Amino acid sequence: MRNASRWTGVVMSGVILVGATCAMAQDWPQWRGADRSGKVTGFTAPQAWPKELKQQWKVAVGTGDATPALVGDKLYTFTRQGDDEVIACLNAADGKEVWKDKYAAQAVSGAAARHPGPRSSPAVAEGKVVTLGVGGVVSCLDAAGGKVAWRNSDFTKAVPMFFTAVSPILVDGMAVVYLGGKDTGTLVAFDLAGGAVKWKWAGDGPAYGSPILMTAEGTKQLVVQTDRSLVGVAAADGKLLWQIATTVQGRVFNSATPIIEGQTVIFTGQGKGTRAVKIEKKGDGFAPKDLWSNEELGTGFDTPVLKDGLLYGYSDKGSLYCVNAETGKMCWTDATKRGQGNFAAILDAGTCLMLLPSNSELVVFKPGDKEFTELAKYKVAETPTYAHPVVSGKRIFVKDQDSLVLWTLE
Repeated sequence: MRNASRWTGVVMSGVILVGATCAMAQDWPQWRGADRSGKVTGFTAPQAWPKELKQQWKVAVGTGDATPALVGDKLYTFTRQGDDEVIACLNAADGKEVWKDKYAAQAVSGAAARHPGPRSSPAVAEGKVVTLGVGGVVSCLDAAGGKVAWRNSDFTKAVPMFFTAVSPILVDGMAVVYLGGKDTGTLVAFDLAGGAVKWKWAGDGPAYGSPILMTAEGTKQLVVQTDRSLVGVAAADGKLLWQIATTVQGRVFNSATPIIEGQTVIFTGQGKGTRAVKIEKKGDGFAPKDLWSNEELGTGFDTPVLKDGLLYGYSDKGSLYCVNAETGKMCWTDATKRGQGNFAAILDAGTCLMLLPSNSELVVFKPGDKEFTELAKYKVAETPTYAHPVVSGKRIFVKDQDSLVLWTLE
C-alpha cells in the first residue's frame, strides 16, 4: 500500500507539453498550458459563481492520467484501452471522435499497476501531436488526420521505477523527450518532421516532472528535473550548462515541474521544502546563485503556480499554501483535507485560482497573501482525478478515471 500511494502521486507530476507556435489564446497545447506555467488565458470569472456547473457532454476515452491537449476546436487525448495505448482526436464542442491511432502498450506491474497509464500528456505544435507511452514509445502523428509521421521504440528497454510520467516538449522543430530507467537516462531531441535524432544528453534517470524552457543571458535552455538533479541543457545542442543536486527525502520523488520567472528557477517536490536560484552567466558557462530556501513547505506530487509574486502549492502534507516568491517566507496555509494523499492540480485563472485534488472537487479561491478565501466548489467527477483540468473560456474539461467531461459556467 505504501508503494501504491507513492505511485499515485507520481501521476500528477509530469504529463503534457507543446511548442505553441500556432496556438490560440485559449488553447492548452501542452503540460500545464502554453508555457507550462499553469496559467489560463482568456478566462473571465463570473461576478457571482453559480451553484453548479452544467455538464455538456461526457465520453468514455479510456483509462490513464494524461491531461488532454486543446488546440482550436480539437481535443487530443492519450489513454489506455485494454492492451493498447490510444491517441485520439475529439471535437471539443460535442466530444465526438474525429480520428484515433493505437498500438500495443507495455504491461505495467508492481506499485505502478494501479495506474497503468499513460501519464505523459500529448504535445501539439506545427500540425503534429507527440506522445510518450508508458514504456517509452514515442509517437508523432499528423494532428489533422491522425496519420503516423514516425514512431520510435529504441529506448524501451528501461523505464523508471513507476514507468514514464515526463511529458515531451516541442521546441524549434524538435520533440524533446526524457527516456531511460532508474539511475541512467537520456534526454533525446527528435526531428519533429522525420523523427531523426538531432542530439542526446546522457545523465541521471528521468524523474516524474517535465522539462520547461528558460532563456538566460540570451541562451535558450531546457530546465530538466532528473531523479537526482536539476539541470540546464542547451536547447540547440543538448550541452549541459549547469546542475544542482536534488536528492529526495521521505515518501516522495522528484515529481514537480520547475517554475521559471525570468532567470529565476523555483523547484520543489523532493520532500525537503522549496528553493529558488538565479541562473547567471559564469565564464563560458552558467552557474546557479542561491536566492532563498524554505525547508518547511514543499510539494509532493503537484507543481505550484506563481502569480503576482506569490507561490501557491499543495504541500507534501496535504495542505494548500501560499509563499512569498521573493523571500520564500510562508504567507498562509489551509489545512483542509481534500482527498487522500497529496495530489492536486493548481491553475492560475486570472482573478481566481483553481485547485483540483484527487477527490474530484474543483475549488475556486481568491489570490492573496493574507488568507485562504474560497469562492466556489464543484464536484466534477465521481471517480478520482489525477489529470489537470483544462480551462478555456467558460469551458472546463475534466479527465477522470476513464472519461472526459465538458463542464460549462452558465
